[in-house]
Amino acid sequence: MSQRLHLVFGGELVDPQKTEFRDTSQIHVVGIFPNYEQAYNAWKAEAHRTVDSAQTRYFIAHLHRLRDEETPVSPTEELGS
Repeated sequence: MSQRLHLVFGGELVDPQKTEFRDTSQIHVVGIFPNYEQAYNAWKAEAHRTVDSAQTRYFIAHLHRLRDEETPVSPTEELGS
């Protein structure tokens, strides 16, 4: 069984309706997690911690899909679209 690594990261966005970061040097990397459940829990904790900042948003990146180019992704999973 292959690992399904997930990266949780976030920061302040230029516009909360888009995914462009205001300052990429300030992106907060929460960590890499061995499964979606742990990544989701970390994402949720950071989202709750920054709930008062409308410009701040966190994401879960499916790193395992970067290693397997045959796995299709939905348009909502493509950052920057």
